[in-house]
Amino acid sequence: MQGTDGLLAEPLAIVDLETTGAHPAWDRITEIAVLEAQGGEVTAEWSTLVNPGTPIPAAIQALTGITNAMVADAPRFESLAEDLHARLAGRVFVAHNARFDYGFLRTAFERSGIRFHARTLCTVRLSRRLYPEHARHNLDSLIARHRIACRARHRALGDAEAVWQFLQTAIEEHGTDVVSTAARQIARQPSLPAHLDRAAVDAIPEAPGVYLLYGERDVPLYVGKSVTMRSRVLAHFADNLRSPREMQLAREVRRIDFRRTAGELGALLREAQLVKELAPVFNRQLRRVNDLCGFVLEARTDSCENPARALRLVGAAELDAPLVAALRGVFRSKRAALAALRGLADEHGLCLQTLGFEPARKAGGACFRHQIRRCAGVCAGRELLATHQARLAVALGKLKALAWPWKGPIGIVERDHASAGLSDSDPASASEDASTEVQVVHHWCWLGTARCDSDVDALLEQSGRPQFDLDNYRILERHLAKGGARVVEFTLPACT
Repeated sequence: MQGTDGLLAEPLAIVDLETTGAHPAWDRITEIAVLEAQGGEVTAEWSTLVNPGTPIPAAIQALTGITNAMVADAPRFESLAEDLHARLAGRVFVAHNARFDYGFLRTAFERSGIRFHARTLCTVRLSRRLYPEHARHNLDSLIARHRIACRARHRALGDAEAVWQFLQTAIEEHGTDVVSTAARQIARQPSLPAHLDRAAVDAIPEAPGVYLLYGERDVPLYVGKSVTMRSRVLAHFADNLRSPREMQLAREVRRIDFRRTAGELGALLREAQLVKELAPVFNRQLRRVNDLCGFVLEARTDSCENPARALRLVGAAELDAPLVAALRGVFRSKRAALAALRGLADEHGLCLQTLGFEPARKAGGACFRHQIRRCAGVCAGRELLATHQARLAVALGKLKALAWPWKGPIGIVERDHASAGLSDSDPASASEDASTEVQVVHHWCWLGTARCDSDVDALLEQSGRPQFDLDNYRILERHLAKGGARVVEFTLPACT
């Protein structure tokens, strides 16, 4: 390897991990390898299996060849953490898809009570910059393209050696200056605004939750959510990701706060709530909608004593839990609701005058829409009211119904798998452990978050009728539609 300067002249740690899965919050490390290099030479190599404290999925065992039996007597990460941290200290962290390996290690160090920070060099990004003519830059593609010898693919030491060989090949083909310049450009850490304390960002866990960015005089600027909060916050300040809007946000931010949640659902609901409460300057979605409305059919007797059902447009103030079950269609404005109704009336020959959505003619008789052949003529006595109402029911069937599939309120249980040493508990009650949260919901209305049984009782007994929120409904519907949610049914107190 040619002599190096710049970034590549600094001490490097070429790192590769094998893990039980793809998510650092709940998956664990099974093998670590580190090659220490400087000045174009490997000065030390180190690797070890790691007992993940959890079974390795069969598919992962088949891919890596690392079995449960192999790691049974291996050390836990906690026992390796201090020595590994010392080995990596002061070195540029080099890995293929560095975000993956760095994220896993940083989370593992955090569980062990150690803060880990390093400049990173991602060889995926380096390959894309140096070889833009190629479409694929995964490690298999690099091994094939550059004829790299890999003695053990999907094992930590073998893959780390392959990454090191790629660096050597890249310098041979492009020269030291080109590779060093490219490496220096992509190895930049997210540059925090000068008025932000790095310690405040470091305090944000790499876990699910909501983060809040504040400006001068604590003005709310932005509310965001992520299952990996720290990485998402840092992404706001990454040079290569900045849009004009992100640059303005970076200039104005003065303080960062966060709220940890047990999972993604809790983060989504909390984000929607905070955006409506705080109205941050840079949030464009999830704003408060005061004009929310929908249609309901109500039984009545008309002026001719004929049984009928009246169609009524109900506004946001009336959209509470019991009424949501009868709702047909949900619209963000009265204008949108009436436009949808006119479309249904045209398609089904409905009379908007009879339905009460157009003023009756002073002289009585047929409405204007009947005269232009859009109304079938219930207003002119050309059809029975019952026939008109039957067509109305068919028409409303095309609008979304918000039927509640449970007998009463439910709890959606989320558990924070990022917490070390925790096992699943009975979902029938909320644990006192802060790592478990239950989102309490009734008729698609989110009542709040419970972290213990008394919280559940308080939410179910709270006074007033919970108001319907369209954003919360969509969040809840999507979450439940994915399947796999742990749902517990509750009974409302007798006085409710």
